Amino acid sequence: MNVQMTFARVEIKYLLTRKQRDQILAAMKEHMMPDDFGRTSIRNIYYDTENYRLVRHSIEKPPYKEKLRVRSYGSLKDPSGNVFVELKKKYDGIVYKRRLSAHWDEAAEWLAGRADSLPDTQISREIRYFRDHYKTLRPAVYLSYDRQAYYGKDNRALRITFDENILARTDRTSLVYEPYGTPLIRRDQALMEIKADGGYPMWLVKALSQAGAGKVSFSKYGKAYEMLIMGNAEGGRRYA
Repeated sequence: MNVQMTFARVEIKYLLTRKQRDQILAAMKEHMMPDDFGRTSIRNIYYDTENYRLVRHSIEKPPYKEKLRVRSYGSLKDPSGNVFVELKKKYDGIVYKRRLSAHWDEAAEWLAGRADSLPDTQISREIRYFRDHYKTLRPAVYLSYDRQAYYGKDNRALRITFDENILARTDRTSLVYEPYGTPLIRRDQALMEIKADGGYPMWLVKALSQAGAGKVSFSKYGKAYEMLIMGNAEGGRRYA
């Protein structure tokens, strides 16, 4: 494990039609650059307690909420592939994220409390405290999507992402398995997220207005919980 990061920023989401997405992408051309990875398949394992305490608290929209996930970018070639363990907290509209990298097999054992092989750092101590506090954490949902990310030419802290083909399931909750599951949005929709450490530039405000894009409250894990667990669709269905 050699990568550790801390983020604090505002994250606003918009659920777009294909036409709205294309309008905003056209407006972004002069101001934004695609990131180095291009279109990426992101796979996540969300951890929760046996009674889904974390997600149930989150969907009540409290001023403070937190979640724990493990993320990979693209397919893992084997269980020792690199992943990111992320502790994400949101308070009063500001998102704080603690992230460390590890091998998937080591991270899974560590989060299960069966091993303590990760280096002792400030971030690992925060995540360990979270794990020990909730006691019965286990992999709850596998959630995947295809992402295209952009950053500002003049302000790299401004990031815009478009997520499509958002799928979730409650079986095979290991990152060694390929994505499949229940779709959380329609095929002709995209979930756009704007991440910034300040106000929006005027060109972006204008683009959002012209496209008729409105802010939404959309938690991928919250939506998966409502559809798969509350909706009794345990395990999800395959979606080609």
